[in-house]
Amino acid sequence: MSSHHIIREKQEPALLIISLENFDHEHLGQLLEWSPSVIVSDKLYEITDSMGIKIDGVLTTDGDNHVEIQSNTQVITTGPDQLEDALKFLISEEYPAVNIITNEFHTKDYTLFTDFIDLVIYNGNKKIFPVRPGFSKWKPAREKVELLQEVTELQTAN
Repeated sequence: MSSHHIIREKQEPALLIISLENFDHEHLGQLLEWSPSVIVSDKLYEITDSMGIKIDGVLTTDGDNHVEIQSNTQVITTGPDQLEDALKFLISEEYPAVNIITNEFHTKDYTLFTDFIDLVIYNGNKKIFPVRPGFSKWKPAREKVELLQEVTELQTAN
């Protein structure tokens, strides 16, 4: 039995690739499964292109592309903070959510954006996401959960 799905533009979270260092390539395949919009740092363009990934946007700080890019790939000129500028771009383009692959994580880099776009950050073997009031998540028994900030009124069950 097969199922057919119609994927609407921006229905799936965009995929922002800042670094692939220490990231499992099998997991990358899972994130690409539903053909998200893919935006990559210019430093990773050639690597991701050689992997056969369709790239929708490339982040560059100098606005000048030194490599031949895929057709229909948008060049997104950024300042020195590519992550911040990429998030601003995704919000301006009305993406509701983004998966981010990076090798660095600092809470302050994401704080200003949590009210405007749903974020999931993959950092090595960690999956990091902001939790809003009313959040509920089922987790298998004994699975480790790490809280990155002090939390008040946290409730757990079972």
